[in-house]
Amino acid sequence: MIEKPLAAIVSAGLSKFGKLDGFSAREIFTYAAKEAFDKCPNLDPRKDVKGLYLGHMTESAEHQGHTGPLVADWIGLNPVPAVRFENACASSGVALRCGIQAIKSGFVDVIMVGGVEKLTHLATSDATEYLALSADNFFEQWHGFTFPGLFALIARAHMHEYDTTGEQLATIAVKNHHNGSLNPKAQMQKEITLEQAMTSRVVASPLRLFDCSLISDGASCVILTKPELAKRFSDTPIYIQGSGQASDTIGLYERDDLTSLNAVALAARDAYEMSGMKPKDIDVAEVHDCFTIAELIISEDVGFCKKGDGGKLVQSGDTAIDGNIPINTSGGLKSKGHPVGATGVAQAYEIFLQLTGQAGARQVNDAEIGLTLNLGGHGSTAVAHVYSTTI
Repeated sequence: MIEKPLAAIVSAGLSKFGKLDGFSAREIFTYAAKEAFDKCPNLDPRKDVKGLYLGHMTESAEHQGHTGPLVADWIGLNPVPAVRFENACASSGVALRCGIQAIKSGFVDVIMVGGVEKLTHLATSDATEYLALSADNFFEQWHGFTFPGLFALIARAHMHEYDTTGEQLATIAVKNHHNGSLNPKAQMQKEITLEQAMTSRVVASPLRLFDCSLISDGASCVILTKPELAKRFSDTPIYIQGSGQASDTIGLYERDDLTSLNAVALAARDAYEMSGMKPKDIDVAEVHDCFTIAELIISEDVGFCKKGDGGKLVQSGDTAIDGNIPINTSGGLKSKGHPVGATGVAQAYEIFLQLTGQAGARQVNDAEIGLTLNLGGHGSTAVAHVYSTTI
């Protein structure tokens, strides 16, 4: 039995997400780090922080590898150990899990975990090619598959099996754009109508433009410490009670069932079991909506509804900010943006705001328990975490 909680988050930072012209990844991360340091005046970064774990997928975008020590240098953390993690869109989610392990093992008392990506300066074709590196090279990339195409296959299978509709997918987009309109750091701070979503151009049938997340720049970070040290740094820490990670085949063609993401179900199961929580206990969740079908299927696989009812769940209003299980209050990847290396910890940032009552116009009332589910590729990696306001 693993003793809980695993770790505490005492501060968090997030850059603006979007097209950040004129800024490199290293510069973008400094904005996230500054917010985290400024929010935690009892922390001396040079004295207290003993490591940096950084999620970063695409070194080719800026022809810059070795981003762990590069970023550590720019935010003043040298000479602490700094490591880059790459697990596609789950890069910083995996970094967070490893940061928890570093805390839990006793190896360090305080560590910064974050992620960063800079992609919008690239041509769309180049960014698409780099993102496709997370799919199977020989059997998917070479045959022209991109991630919209792969998730379109998943969407079509779910529609066939469960009568899921394009309107249900569009309803997710409308919800998340509404939430993003309330988030000053979101890339797309504007609402859309159901008609706009359903009549937008087809990207990969049945997915339309508003079913797809954006190419984004951005950075995120959290500061982790031992639970028993948390009140030294913050009056309102949140506690990570459970963590789970699982893998699936990297090729979609190898899977028996396209209507479920097995790694998601396994990662969530482990996080729930470790935390002692159940799906009904979750007050607010951030899940990986790189495409609307991903949010729909993840909501099923983490247990918020039974299999096949994800579309009905969003249409019921239960996943809205004032619903029974608010999902993607930040706007999600769909509206907030998806700088892939930063996405996993950006989810934790939103849960930190929600559980500490700092989410402003998108605040969920009485939120005490949160969940994040970060996906890598088309479900080849999944990382889940459960958070609470109390030990």
